[in-house]
Amino acid sequence: MKVQIITLFPEMFTGILSSSMLWRAQSKGIVNYEYINLRDFGLGPRRQVDDTPYGGGDGMLLRPEPIVAAIEVAKKQDPSACVILPTPRGSLYKQSEAKKLAASDQGLILICPRYEGYDERIIHWVDKSYCIGTYVLTGGELPAMVIIDSVVRLLPGVLGGEHSADIESFQADDKTVEFPQYTRPETFRSYDVPKVLLNGNHAAIDVWRKQRQSRSN
Repeated sequence: MKVQIITLFPEMFTGILSSSMLWRAQSKGIVNYEYINLRDFGLGPRRQVDDTPYGGGDGMLLRPEPIVAAIEVAKKQDPSACVILPTPRGSLYKQSEAKKLAASDQGLILICPRYEGYDERIIHWVDKSYCIGTYVLTGGELPAMVIIDSVVRLLPGVLGGEHSADIESFQADDKTVEFPQYTRPETFRSYDVPKVLLNGNHAAIDVWRKQRQSRSN
């Protein structure tokens, strides 16, 4: 899978994408990350990428020209790629969406908005808009990282085990959560491992686990 990231701050991604499973995925050739610096498409000698909003208001908006130009360059490298925009106006991002993106043959192009947002006309070049939660972040880089992590870890060969992702949280219709798990020592500061996990009765263990695969709130 080819993952292209359109951002003003590509350095924000280097630590995340160079660590753990995300690094392993690239080292195995399962995924290829590429950065497209939005500033390279800025206008004029100062490479301007933002401007004041029509109608007034605080802050600055990303202009459409640099973003669309960056998308077009990314599309030339991967014509069938899915263009994703993290935005509060998007649909809630869920595990089912991560699974769909991982299962498709498409690469990903992620746009990272900044400042007070973006000119709404760029949505005509966007395939999917996602909101990762009802809170405010400084820019689209963190949501882009969340989407990349959730998709790449589902690609075959990344996690290692054939069924590693099958029992994880939210796999069943975005609702169930993974059951509580324990390891050694059997007693830690007066807190014990549940006895059912110690008796070797796998049928009873399965029942115990299924009873706890739901959210408490």
